Amino acid sequence: MSGHSKWSQIKRQKGAADIKRGQTFTKMANAITIAVREGAGGDPASNFKLRLAIEQARSVNMPKENIKRAIERGLGKGTADAQIESVNYEGYGPAKVALLVQAVTDNRNRTTAEIKGVIEHSGGAFASPGAVSWMFYQTE
Repeated sequence: MSGHSKWSQIKRQKGAADIKRGQTFTKMANAITIAVREGAGGDPASNFKLRLAIEQARSVNMPKENIKRAIERGLGKGTADAQIESVNYEGYGPAKVALLVQAVTDNRNRTTAEIKGVIEHSGGAFASPGAVSWMFYQTE
């Protein structure tokens, strides 16, 4: 015997794939929830952002039930989960390159600390709101 079982190898590979798949589904669900809140409701026919988010979710084989739950969460129905919100962060990277970071988060303080840490670790500086955004155009 070689000292390992077939199941242990399958478990390791499947576990890693399941974690990656779950993270992708979470990102897609958050995108759907934000699209419902920012758009004109939970109807994909009248909400273009929602339609795009649903198409992206289907492209990664997200179950219809998960999509439905994300839409309901965006409409405020169902359980009282953490509020998902879209936030913008501004800063300057190395060589004074302007950075505008758009993030979707359920905890603004945690996300601010993480993004600030990444920017400062790379030799940049975190900026106040409005310091960089005037240089960019919103295309959505």
